[in-house]
Amino acid sequence: MPDHKAEKETMNFLEEMIDKEIHSGKIKNESLLTRFPPEPNGYLHLGHASSICLNFGIAKRFGGKTNLRFDDTNPVTEDTEYVDSIKADIRWLGFEWANEFYASDYFETLYEFAIKLIHAGLAYVDDSTAEEIASMKGTPTESGKNSPFRNRSVEENIQLFESMRKGEFKEGEKTLRAKIDMAAPNMHLRDPLMYRIKHAHHHRTGDKWCIYPMYDFAHGQSDSIENITHSICTLEFEVHKPLYNWFIEKLNIYPSRQFEFARRNISYTVMSKRKLLQLVNEKIVDGWDDPRMPTISGVRRRGYTPESIRNFAEVAGISRRENVTDFNLLESCLREHLNKIAVRTMAVINPLKVVLLNYEEHKTEILKAENNPEATEKTYRDIAFSREIFIEQDDFMEHASEGFFRLSIGGMVRLKHAYIIKCENVVKNSDGTIKEIHCTYFPESKSGQDKSGIKVKSVIHWVNAANAVTAEVRLYDKLFTVEAPDAQNEDFKKFINPASLQIFSNAKIEPNMLNYEKDERFQFLRLGYFVEDKYSTSQKRIYNRAVTLKDDWVKEQKKQHK
Repeated sequence: MPDHKAEKETMNFLEEMIDKEIHSGKIKNESLLTRFPPEPNGYLHLGHASSICLNFGIAKRFGGKTNLRFDDTNPVTEDTEYVDSIKADIRWLGFEWANEFYASDYFETLYEFAIKLIHAGLAYVDDSTAEEIASMKGTPTESGKNSPFRNRSVEENIQLFESMRKGEFKEGEKTLRAKIDMAAPNMHLRDPLMYRIKHAHHHRTGDKWCIYPMYDFAHGQSDSIENITHSICTLEFEVHKPLYNWFIEKLNIYPSRQFEFARRNISYTVMSKRKLLQLVNEKIVDGWDDPRMPTISGVRRRGYTPESIRNFAEVAGISRRENVTDFNLLESCLREHLNKIAVRTMAVINPLKVVLLNYEEHKTEILKAENNPEATEKTYRDIAFSREIFIEQDDFMEHASEGFFRLSIGGMVRLKHAYIIKCENVVKNSDGTIKEIHCTYFPESKSGQDKSGIKVKSVIHWVNAANAVTAEVRLYDKLFTVEAPDAQNEDFKKFINPASLQIFSNAKIEPNMLNYEKDERFQFLRLGYFVEDKYSTSQKRIYNRAVTLKDDWVKEQKKQHK
């Protein structure tokens, strides 16, 4: 099992920069303030988790603080459902924010900022349509054209902007634009939109506003209002930085600074909110928290732990260059943690009955098994053993092929924690399928007390038939069949993995599993790590496989370092 150290031993490039700023006296530890500013228009995914770990982690390392600020400037797509889910996700990851703010808290202040820029001759109301504005923008190699409304007087702009606020115009009829430079090499400086009209109900301000600030106008000013020292965002916002700085400079407000890092991309999945929403709306997945989704709520339901996600963010690191992180690394970090905490148990997901012909009827003996060999404090559980048990159908082959060392007619295996058994014959149904198999056991071969001298090549798991609990077991795999579904020239949904979910509705589990809380993690012997599903009930137990036991990432790393 790999040892991915969660504690930082080195600094990333942002931490190195902050460390130098602190040592030079440019900033003080206690004044360091970062922020996490999600738009409440969907559920957070693993890319957001990396950003959360980065922003909160930096503040924690240097003794600063982190604000949670919801960028709620688009009432059409935002909802309190998303606000609540975002807060739950952040807390589940193990972080707590210093202050909770909303961009809507600053609507009045932002409006006054806009009025200030109009008075300074740096903003104007434009009657052009969205199509006309786009056509006047020009191209990266060709200058744009000034709007015919660019030279309106300050007085007219003030009057029109106030009328926009009062709701006197229709959506799209007017916008407020910054007056910068239509020939600027950076397209974002070509008179960008500051406000648009939206007659929509806002989840916090209701119908008070019908004009809403654009992201580029709201974001930097919100940072400044909160005295954010380090506004950390992903690389796609690097081209927005000159505009971020322009607004702060022209308004002469607190000089928050923007820094960029490469967003987290993970193989075999998509991180676009729009595409994730497609998967949900088209019912390709079972909601935002489907265990195959890369959302924080999805991986939580699947059985991931906050420790494993934080460790993944640390091991994967951050960079200034776009890259794709191997999904197997994420799984490896999960295995590392679950190996330490998961309760060991046995479950048979596709049961085949075994009758031990020479085991006394009505007899039951209690075997002992260790709950977790990795635990500091050793605990044990009782396992009932009797004449009838269940094994996996995959562990039996009527006539063994070459290389098959599990159970077959005339073959022998050891039952984990129990005895060696030998298959004597098979009982079939009228259609030729196997109903049950008949075996004998060797009384002197009991685990820990074996005096039989018999050598076998395989150990298989089992569950006692008399007290086994029936449950549904769900095996999850990667949602897509290709590493980069986003990069294909075809519809990304064409690469959905048809085997991403397998359901076994007649699985048999040890009864001791009913004694644990829902968030307990289990290692099903030979099958992987599991957790009870959030929708599991006492009438219908459901268990999700978080990850298999096989660690492809570690195997690949060893191969590369040979």
